[in-house]
Amino acid sequence: MASTETGTVEDAHDDRPRDGNTAAGKGGDGRHDLAGLEAGLDALDAVQSHRTPVREVLVKKVLPPLTAVALVLVVWQGLVWAKVADDTKLPPPSSVWSGLKELWLQGTLLDIVWTSVSRGMLGFLLALAIGTPLGLVVARVKFIRAAIGPILSGLQSLPSVAWVPPAVIWLGLNNSMMYAVILLGAVPSIANGLVSGVDQIPPLYLRAGRTLGATGLRGTWHVVMPAALPGYLAGLKQGWAFSWRSLMAAEIIASSPDLGLGLGQLLENGRNNSDMPGVFLAIFLILIVGIAIDLLIFSPLERHVLRSRGLLVKG
Repeated sequence: MASTETGTVEDAHDDRPRDGNTAAGKGGDGRHDLAGLEAGLDALDAVQSHRTPVREVLVKKVLPPLTAVALVLVVWQGLVWAKVADDTKLPPPSSVWSGLKELWLQGTLLDIVWTSVSRGMLGFLLALAIGTPLGLVVARVKFIRAAIGPILSGLQSLPSVAWVPPAVIWLGLNNSMMYAVILLGAVPSIANGLVSGVDQIPPLYLRAGRTLGATGLRGTWHVVMPAALPGYLAGLKQGWAFSWRSLMAAEIIASSPDLGLGLGQLLENGRNNSDMPGVFLAIFLILIVGIAIDLLIFSPLERHVLRSRGLLVKG
């Protein structure tokens, strides 16, 4: 009887499980909770991207610039009707449109645009091939950075038109002169953009890459360049802007029949002939090409980079 009572008392005070079912249940619940937590974190990290409907694209991306253009045309026509300036100084939009239509009917419009675009794109690709390794070397080698870094910053702030006279003297009136001016204007921007991107890489990424064996060229390709991509892309956009501006300055100042008729020469011909509709037409074509290159090339690249890093959810 005593033993029974003792066993009963011990059983009453013994909170340990009689078998492994309870422990297993608790362990199962813990694993289930951990799996649910991991799934929740994965859901937070996942980028909920989807294709934007065509109507939304038209409303949000096409309609605003078209509205702005229409507003500019209305204001422009209103100034013409108000006679704020003589027609020789402020031509109506219809005169510019007539000039555009005349170039199209003559079959020279696309040739003029392509002459400048092909020069600008080729010059930009050459600047890309030179500016990228230069930016990597400046960013990674302290001595070279101390020696060349301030020079690159100074060259970036130097107006591109300043390079046209020495380039003409060195190379003459030819395409080589055009490309030299583009390189001198675009390379510093591309290199500085890459340097800025490398400076923003968290040191943990570099240490992790070295730990995994990504050193030298392998580390540059697999760690440094992907991590520095946002700053590098910003440098590329600025480099294209400098390429296009440098080319226009070169075509305006160093115009020659041997160079062919580009947009810069078209603008200079309008000035020489006191043809304001031609001047306005050349300005609008230069602006349209610059905007088109940004919208067709650099904006999609930028959206892709942002979307891949989870920084762009929609569109």
